[in-house]
Amino acid sequence: MGAPAPAARMQTGEPLRRHFVMAGLIAALLTPLVFFPPFRLIEAKVFDILSIVAPPRPRVAGVEVVAIDEPSFSEIGQRWPWPRELHARLAERLRAAGAKVIAFDIIFSEPSTEEADRRFAAILGPDVVLASDDVSTKLDHGVQVTRVNPIEPFLDAGAVPGVASVTPDGDVYLRRMPTQPDGFAAEILRVAGEPAEPPPEGALIQYFGPARTYPTVSYYQALDPETFLQPGRFRDKIVLVGLSLKAATSADAGAPDTFPTAYTLTTGELTAGVEVQATILDNLRHDLFVVPVPRPAVLALLVAAAFGAAALSIRGVTWRTGLAALFMVALLVAGAWFALRFGRLWAPPVLPAATALAVFGTRFGLDYARERQLRHAVSEAFSRYLSPDLVAELARDPGALRLGGERRNLSVLFCDVRGFTSLSESLKDQPERLTALINRLLDPLSEAVLAEGGTIDKYMGDCVMAFWNAPLPSPDHPRRAVRAAMRMMDAVTRLNAALRQEEGERAPQFAVGIGINTGDCVVGNVGSRWRYDYSVLGDAVNLASRLESLSKEYNVPLILGPATAAAVRDDYVLIELDRIAVRGRATESAIFTVVAPASQRQDPAVAELSRLHAEALESLREGRRNEALGLVVRCRSLSPFLAGYYRTLMSKIGGMLR
Repeated sequence: MGAPAPAARMQTGEPLRRHFVMAGLIAALLTPLVFFPPFRLIEAKVFDILSIVAPPRPRVAGVEVVAIDEPSFSEIGQRWPWPRELHARLAERLRAAGAKVIAFDIIFSEPSTEEADRRFAAILGPDVVLASDDVSTKLDHGVQVTRVNPIEPFLDAGAVPGVASVTPDGDVYLRRMPTQPDGFAAEILRVAGEPAEPPPEGALIQYFGPARTYPTVSYYQALDPETFLQPGRFRDKIVLVGLSLKAATSADAGAPDTFPTAYTLTTGELTAGVEVQATILDNLRHDLFVVPVPRPAVLALLVAAAFGAAALSIRGVTWRTGLAALFMVALLVAGAWFALRFGRLWAPPVLPAATALAVFGTRFGLDYARERQLRHAVSEAFSRYLSPDLVAELARDPGALRLGGERRNLSVLFCDVRGFTSLSESLKDQPERLTALINRLLDPLSEAVLAEGGTIDKYMGDCVMAFWNAPLPSPDHPRRAVRAAMRMMDAVTRLNAALRQEEGERAPQFAVGIGINTGDCVVGNVGSRWRYDYSVLGDAVNLASRLESLSKEYNVPLILGPATAAAVRDDYVLIELDRIAVRGRATESAIFTVVAPASQRQDPAVAELSRLHAEALESLREGRRNEALGLVVRCRSLSPFLAGYYRTLMSKIGGMLR
């Protein structure tokens, strides 16, 4: 049988199944909010906003409002409550003007004077609807509902009672349609010969505009329509009479029989109860009320939004995912508006949109955490090759690391362990011991490079390659490279002493050969699309490698190329070792080694060595071999450090003399 297929994975490397499990977990965590009543107030606010965007309008304005307003109080000149003879006169004038139904949004539950009540009752009839009220009282054993009706003489006269009670939401906004079969608006429609079915429980009122949207006249104008109104204003109309006071009609202060509605969010004004009743009437008459979808349907939308967002963020979070998140939220809101406007359904988009954003946000957070972890890992890996200061600077300015290659003047160092092949042969049966020894040596050699701000290019067995002035600029890179070489040689000396102390005279002793050259190189990512390294290429690199090889031939631990020597001449006492042919040049180039720091330049032995060595090389080049041999012997006595080099030079001169 073949190997099982690998699990599907996201572009970020995370298993696809885990991504959708995350979305499902977020949906599960947010599910309780679907059935959490206080959260529905947030949904209600969104309903308010969407319901006033291009709201539907009744086809015919069949309702007229007679407002008991401030101008009427001024004209009539009486305090509230007004005498019922006045209401009787209004009813007479409205009936005479052709009103189809007259509805008083006023509760006449208490008798006034006998004459006034008799006069009002005489004008009442089956075309008049009077408001009643249901009063709820909380008792220890439950809630008692008491019906408050108009007084009996009015009902005996033929007036129809209608329950005008409404139930605001927890934020005092009025959104719920009354569902009583004998509601005020329902009774008005029945009397008008247009009976309507009660709305389902929880149905929402669709408002058509802010306060005074309905055709409205003042009470005093309706008392004398021939004087103040155009003819036929009330003919075949339903007329609602009620309080409509402007005093303190802000959302922060109440007024008699006024309510905050969806339009209060934009206007800051309250709507009179009589106009609310007119709105409820048109909602019933034209089936414009809004029915909320069941809570399980909201839950289904929530789950769909979670997995939809998960599908859109499979490839991780990018700017395209941000656009997808905005599109998805806009789609949910637009879908809710279309369902509200054309289907008269309310599918609140708050929780589905919040769930989608939570999935996108969680995906972003996970990706960000993964990227931070990856950056930390990369920084940790880079810190093996760069000094911590350089790593921190690259983290602050990633643009300083140019990928793809650029030309720079670099100082390149090669350091090779002498006698490593022999040591490997002697420890071929102890690979752990060999690995421990080489690691113990490479550790201080690498530390020397990093301490001077260098970049470790690679380890090639027992050889270390490093360079300076990339990826970040280092103006004094030749000096730093030479200082690193001096640190390396000191580190080898200390390691040899430690090994001798640990293992005695038979302990292995290390020596290194170092070559440093400065010149123009190409630095950047070198390799293939599958694997690449940040490295350097160029003739200057090849020469540095050659100088390291020559250090063994010349028996010196350090050889500097001509450009490096020129750059550090003020910092060190240098001597020329020889002149070698360099690829691409017609003339030979001098190579150098370090004798001492510049502070010892005036030391008699150092000064004498520099003078005699220069004379020895000049004599040798001019063919005065015996003279050169004598000078080399004297130089050897002045510098035990260069004894190996001078011994090699003496052998070379001796061979010429034979």
